[in-house]
Order: sequence, then structure tokens, then C-alpha cells
Amino acid sequence: MPTTIRSPGSDLLDAVIDISRRAGREILDVYGTDFEARAKADDSPLTEADLRAHRLIVAALSGLEPRLPVLSEEAADIPYAERSRWERYWLVDPLDGTKEFVSRNGEFTVNIALIDAHRPVLGVVHIPVSDTTYSGIPGQGAWREANDRGRLPIGVRRVMRPPLRVVGSRSHGNPALESALSALGPHDLKPAGSSIKLCMVAEGSADLYPRLGPTSEWDIAAGQAVVEAAGGQVVRLADGTALRYNAGESLLNPDFLAYGDPDCFRRWPKR
Repeated sequence: MPTTIRSPGSDLLDAVIDISRRAGREILDVYGTDFEARAKADDSPLTEADLRAHRLIVAALSGLEPRLPVLSEEAADIPYAERSRWERYWLVDPLDGTKEFVSRNGEFTVNIALIDAHRPVLGVVHIPVSDTTYSGIPGQGAWREANDRGRLPIGVRRVMRPPLRVVGSRSHGNPALESALSALGPHDLKPAGSSIKLCMVAEGSADLYPRLGPTSEWDIAAGQAVVEAAGGQVVRLADGTALRYNAGESLLNPDFLAYGDPDCFRRWPKR
């Protein structure tokens, strides 16, 4: 029998939004200082902001749902033999876009997702610098809130008109992507950092976000929930199926495409 996915409620979403904003304030406390960045094993940067946000989020989520495990980028060395038993868990990137944080361009986020049966069922993406929060529960809706001005519903753009509005990574260039975009036809490419790119698709300010190259599951899950809640999709470029989480030992995502209009996937140049 298929697994029944339990949809979360608005009270849980409110609590996660509050946690993300508290983590954002921890990040901004460090952002305003002469902080240091050190290299992790994969050469990606790590700062005190990552660690402070991680500690706050894990403690808060553990208090919110004591029985649910938390998988965070800053504590990801959990054997698959243990993870494979998880049906429902939190997936967290305490500071997505540390390179953007270090370069001080403001394009970094806090990502918190609730995963159930390998799918994101709740997602919150908070942008500390602008105090803007994107949130979504697939099947219930997606919202944007800025500076405590109220939570407004958002939705993807369903009708594509040339030139297509494409959003891409600010910090990760890719010749294969450049080749595909050339074959796509007229388009405007806007660079952006972190999971802000997924939020731009969700709110309709971008038609699609293609990612050819490695990302980790915590980079994408919260944004995928927001995109799907807003009426869009985040799919594997290889076969058009939705991204799945904790479905194998590797925590890396395949190449994917996030879009509002399904015609984006049909029109994307196949390799």
C-alpha cells in the first residue's frame, strides 16, 4: 500500500517561521562583525553564523517535535542505516549561501523543511537581511511575508512569454548550462544566491531555475516545498520526476529544473 503523507497544519508552520527568523537574527549578529571563515572538508566555507543558527534551529525543532530527528548540513554524518528508518524528519540548512554571506551580498537564507515519505510537506525559506520569509505547505498554499507586514499568498507564473525569465546561481558557473540556455532561445538570465532562486520561481518573478551540478538535499527541500505549494514543480532533468529525499545513501541531488509552467520542462533542451 502507498505511504500516507501527513500534511502539517498552520500552527506548525507558524512555529517554524518563528524559528527561522530567530536563526536569522543569530546570523545577522555575526554578519555585522569581522567574522572569520574556515574551509570544511569539501572546501565550502563555514562561519560562526552557520554554527549559531544550527544550534538554535536543532534545539528549537527538537522541542517542537521531540520524536522527529533533525538532519542539518552542520551535523550530516548520520549513517544511512539509521536514516533509512526515518519516515518523517526535519531537513535543515542553517545558512544556505555561506559564500554569499562571506561576500556580504545579502543573498543567503535559512532553510527548514519537513520531510514525510521522501517528500517535502512543509518548507520555510527566510532571508535575514531583508527580513523576508517564504513559506509553503503543498496542497494548502504558499506565502511571502516581509518586515511583519502580513503574510501574502504567492503563486507561480503559468503563462510563459518570451524572453523567458531564468534565474541561475551567482556562485556556480557551468558550461553545460550555458550551452543549454543558448539552445533554449530568447531568455533573460538573472543571477541569484542560495534558495532565493526557488522562491523567485514560486512567486512568479522567474519562469524557471535550472541546476546542472551538485547540490545537497538540505539546499533544495524547503524551496521545493514552497515552489510546489505555489503551484510549480521541482523535477529531475533526467526523467521529469519530483526530487525525493533520504531515498539512498547519497545526500546529493541530481540535475533538476524548477518551474511554474509545465511547458518549461518540455521546452528544456535534452542532452
